[in-house]
Amino acid sequence: MAGVELRSVSKRFGKTYAVRDVSLSVGKGEFLSLVGPSGCGKTTTLRLVAGFLAPDEGDVLLDGDSMQGVSARRRQVGIVFQNYALFPNLTVFENVAFGLRTRKTPEDVLRQKVEELLSMVGLAARASAWPRELSGGQQQRVALARALAITPKVLLLDEPLSALDAKVRNSLRFEIKRIQRESGITAIYVTHDQEEALSISDRVALMNDGRIEQTGSPREIYLRPANSFVADFVGVNNLLEGEYLGDGRFRWKGKILSAEKALLPEGSCSLMIRPERISLSSGGSPAEGPNTFTGRVSGKVFLGPLVRLAVDVEGEQILVDLLNTEIEPPALDDAVCLRFSPDDGRPLAGR
Repeated sequence: MAGVELRSVSKRFGKTYAVRDVSLSVGKGEFLSLVGPSGCGKTTTLRLVAGFLAPDEGDVLLDGDSMQGVSARRRQVGIVFQNYALFPNLTVFENVAFGLRTRKTPEDVLRQKVEELLSMVGLAARASAWPRELSGGQQQRVALARALAITPKVLLLDEPLSALDAKVRNSLRFEIKRIQRESGITAIYVTHDQEEALSISDRVALMNDGRIEQTGSPREIYLRPANSFVADFVGVNNLLEGEYLGDGRFRWKGKILSAEKALLPEGSCSLMIRPERISLSSGGSPAEGPNTFTGRVSGKVFLGPLVRLAVDVEGEQILVDLLNTEIEPPALDDAVCLRFSPDDGRPLAGR
């Protein structure tokens, strides 16, 4: 049985659909991220699960039970917001204990539960501190512990790291995943950051214009996007606009390229090639083969472990990622030869 299930759920504001015919299942103990551009419907979907909004069509189920007519207060969900929402007049301990106190939990049980949670989030030593005395990352961990204190069926996280600096954000990703795994709770995580979604999730649901474009593991979403929108949104990509000729053949700028065989009709489509899947050699004429072409380096960016080159090929920019080694990469305006394997070119329909 799924921990959370949405069955053909739609939500309108006026005549505008924020969520349109969304069906989605999240298994018990699974960590699923909703990701997509601003305004795509991911936060509205989360609010439908929480009970802050009621669907206009369809149904939301928690542990197999319909939530029609069930208020947010009775749904047994824990929520972590972007802005922490801690009570400034309560200590860390009392912030975490708040939900338990409203449920009239016996003091000995309450104290043990809060102490366990503060230890889990690494803040046992700060139990008597005030929220103003904590860093942003520490405050977010208190908010997470508070959400877990009531032993919810589902944990909902609405862009909880977006207000933090990059280093703290990267660190807390692993902490949130560890805590979710240790607690065994079902979690739905909303973010517009595709790197964050790929790094933290068991599965990812990518949304656009109120619909789900694709659901799958991070690896599947990255390597096998369903269409050109998914490919363009997730990771850095090259999308060559051309014509699919069938049987793995793709025409681009008059040249026939070999690619994956796709279940697509012949005609206009995009060919996806990830920058790290393109090999590069300097100067000279291209070696023989269908997937080789020459160009000139028009841009170069240092990215720590990688150097990203922009190569001008017949007026179109192709990105190439090279491992940062002691070998100096080509300089600007150098002539280079590019090559990719047929298995690394994926024809995609538009969206």
